[in-house]
Amino acid sequence: MRPHKLENQSPAAEFPASAPLIDSYARRIDYIRLSVTDRCDFRCVYCMSENMNFLPKADLLTLEELERLSAAFVARGVHKIRITGGEPLVRRNIMQLFRGLARLFDQGLRELTLTTNGSQLARFAQDLADCGVRRVNVSLDTLDPEKFRAITRWGDMARVLDGIEAARAAGLKVKINCVALKGVNEDEFLALVEWAHDLGMEVSFIEAMPLGEDAVHNIESFLPLDVVTEALSRRLTLSPSTHASGGPARFFDVAETGGRVGFITPLSQHFCDSCNRVRVTCTGALYTCLGQEDRTDLRGPLRASMDGAALHAALDDAMRRKPRGHDFVAQWSGALAPSKRPMSMTGG
Repeated sequence: MRPHKLENQSPAAEFPASAPLIDSYARRIDYIRLSVTDRCDFRCVYCMSENMNFLPKADLLTLEELERLSAAFVARGVHKIRITGGEPLVRRNIMQLFRGLARLFDQGLRELTLTTNGSQLARFAQDLADCGVRRVNVSLDTLDPEKFRAITRWGDMARVLDGIEAARAAGLKVKINCVALKGVNEDEFLALVEWAHDLGMEVSFIEAMPLGEDAVHNIESFLPLDVVTEALSRRLTLSPSTHASGGPARFFDVAETGGRVGFITPLSQHFCDSCNRVRVTCTGALYTCLGQEDRTDLRGPLRASMDGAALHAALDDAMRRKPRGHDFVAQWSGALAPSKRPMSMTGG
């Protein structure tokens, strides 16, 4: 039987401040990416197969458990929580979780964000802002409606654009995430930057990663971001930026637009040495590295007791096992088999 939180008790009260999370390579973990569902209303070709078998709802952490788990991480020095999916905003009663997480700002949380496909933003943007969310990342790989439909399989670009406008109207900063795909959107990088910057939004380009059943597709469509940088530099003046988001992106200021462009390069220029983050799936599996299969069960200790001792012991054990880096390059080159774990399972 699952333990129940006492009525009106803040989950943070169960987890008093404790030692920070530091791995065997002296990297301090202060950022978690927390998946709340593996479900999504899109089927992006680089993220999941078209005919997905989703997890039984009974396997998922409840919203209350997700809040308790977040409180435990904040007690261990985590300052930033990014909510992910699947598509996080399709989770039923998701705003209950955001309202609970908002209480953690009094416990040391500094930033609460989410990554979304934008399909539900028009509905939830103002509520998110009211809960202390100040920035959202929206996945958008093209401005061509037909190409968008081909990439997402089920997506409606007009709905995403409406969601972006709703987010901006609610005062949320929007960053566009674009996966660079060889032979798909190579001709749109400049247009995406100019469009985003014209609306006061940042844009980050991301290399495709060899994950999931469609990993072979990702390998075939892999485009190193130095190609993107070169293409943009023909028309724009890029200079290294002092801006840092707390994540893996390297940013450049664009003289012509006054905006910023980020590059996330897990394969061509990995950022493992400074890794400060872990991922937790919607079932409570902790992955200390996106490119490794090692995981730690947090659901069991979370449900075993309310005192948090078993949970914190599991976190400490995971920190000891966090690897120095990922195996994406070996997977991409064929030296290792690509991971069959879909991106939607781990949380973006």
